[in-house]
Amino acid sequence: MQEYVLKPNDFLVSQTDETGKIIFANEDFCRVAGFSLNELIGKPHSIVRHTDMPKAAFKSLWETVKDGRVWSGYVKNRTKDGGFYWVYATVYPSKGVDGSHGYMSCRRKPSSKEIESVKALYATLN
Repeated sequence: MQEYVLKPNDFLVSQTDETGKIIFANEDFCRVAGFSLNELIGKPHSIVRHTDMPKAAFKSLWETVKDGRVWSGYVKNRTKDGGFYWVYATVYPSKGVDGSHGYMSCRRKPSSKEIESVKALYATLN
C-alpha cells in the first residue's frame, strides 16, 4: 500500500450535504485522493475512508458536528488506487443561503511526529 505524503502547501477542502454526500471538492483533494471531481460529487465522503481508522473517531466527528460544533482530528484516508494519506482535518457545520445544512472539511499536512502519536492512540481504539 503506497503512502502519499502531502506537500506543505496542500490544503484539501470538501463540502458535503447533511447526509455526508460530497457537493464540492477542491483540486488538491481530487489530486491527492486520486479521484476526478465528477467521481466524487454525489458520493458519500466515506469513499476515502481508510479501514484502519477506528470507528470511535468518526463517531466523535459526527456527534460533534451534528451538535453544531467544530471537530478537529487526524484522519488516515485511502486513495482511489488503494494507497493512503494522513491529514489533520477540521470539520465545520455549515448552512447554505437556501437554508440547507451540511459540513465543510479543511485538511492540511500533519507532521510525522503527529502521525506517529496518533497511530499509537488509534491502535488502542481498534
